Amino acid sequence: MRGTLMLSWVLIICLSLVAVQSQYYSETLPYRPRPVKVTNLHFFMHEFTGITAVQVAQVNITSSDNNSSVPFASLVAVNDPLRTGPEPDSELIGNVQGIALLAGMNASSTQYIDFGFNTGRFNGSSLSVFSRGEPGLAVVGGRGRFMMARGVALFNPILINATNVIIEFNVTVVHY
Repeated sequence: MRGTLMLSWVLIICLSLVAVQSQYYSETLPYRPRPVKVTNLHFFMHEFTGITAVQVAQVNITSSDNNSSVPFASLVAVNDPLRTGPEPDSELIGNVQGIALLAGMNASSTQYIDFGFNTGRFNGSSLSVFSRGEPGLAVVGGRGRFMMARGVALFNPILINATNVIIEFNVTVVHY
């Protein structure tokens, strides 16, 4: 028993010395960061109520305090086209997919949306936005050419009526 215990300790010490003295660990290479790029984008989102933006859930409020045009605590799913201009026949460059939670009594919202581009220089790339529905939305990520993106998406409503919404976006993105 004593010989087995002694042999076990000798093997443990030998194995630990081999791991420490071997070239198991690779050489450290210097860090060379990719150059940072700043991209400015300008496009228009075309939303058609009931077609590309659909309410999927709503709280049942019986109070008369909710006299907003947009019901409090509504969840809306969106899949809107992105175009180069405000005209309905302008060039289609991608789409917006996501959800909006209308959580304020004044129709403010918290949104998760993804701007996906399927033509041109940014084909296959997307920008992820997660923010409150204020004039500036936070860009929190991206993929493709917008890897590790961060920035701001400023928006300006161009047209809002009962069936259509057209929103102009000016997006500034810092990415690698």
